[in-house]
Order: sequence, then C-alpha cells, then structure tokens
Amino acid sequence: MIGFAALAVLAGVLVSLSRQINGRLALSTSAMESSFWNHIVGLGFITVVAALVGGLFAGSPAQSPWWAYLGGPVGVIFIATGSWLIARIGAAQTALLIIAGQMVFGVLLDVWLGAPGNLWARITGVALILAGMWVAQGGKKKP
Repeated sequence: MIGFAALAVLAGVLVSLSRQINGRLALSTSAMESSFWNHIVGLGFITVVAALVGGLFAGSPAQSPWWAYLGGPVGVIFIATGSWLIARIGAAQTALLIIAGQMVFGVLLDVWLGAPGNLWARITGVALILAGMWVAQGGKKKP
C-alpha cells in the first residue's frame, strides 16, 4: 500500500511540474500552442516507451464504448486551461482549484455510481480542501 501511495504522490508532483512547464511555454506561445506541443511531445514519448516495453496496441478498441475516447478531448481542455490559468493566477492557486474540482466531482461520481465508502468522510475531505483554499486566499490583497 505504501508503494501505491508513493506512486500517487509522485504522480501529483509530476502533474504540478507539468502544469508549471506548460504554463511557462504558454507565456512564450499561447495556451493552445502549449497544449499542442504537450500532446505532440507526449505522443512521441509514449510511442517510444510503448515500443520498448510493449502494449501500445494490446487491446480491442472497437469493443470500447464511444464515450471511452472522450478522455483525449477532456485532457486537451484540461492542459490548455491549466496552461492559461497558471500565467494568470499562479501555480499554487491553479493546483488548489484543480484539486478542489477533482474532489468535488469525484465525490459526486462516487455517490452517483454507488461506490463503497463513507459519504461523510468524503464530504469532510472536500470541505477541508475548500477551507484550505479559503485560508490560502486570506493573505492576498484584492485589487
């Protein structure tokens, strides 16, 4: 379990780093161009890795429902939006808002899909994240 938790923390670090790097690229180009290059370089990277370790075309894509492919367009919107936001509100605020959105929607999905777990613990977790965002905003002066 500790290995999985460490991997999840590493993934969080990499998401934050990726957002910062793409945000910097968006300052030199645009959010759309930054997203474009993110996906082109990512495609090249995953192609090389999959060619080396296998598994690039190991499934049956025709058996997946049409909506299973919406992750691509959603990911493009996520990356372009994150790249645009980081330059305007900063990396920490962008990350907090993204995490809040993930947590709120994750809890809603769990409730809707009937996933096992304690509803009140989930609601408390989301409330703590939102409270942390509010506390983080407390030190900033509004224009």
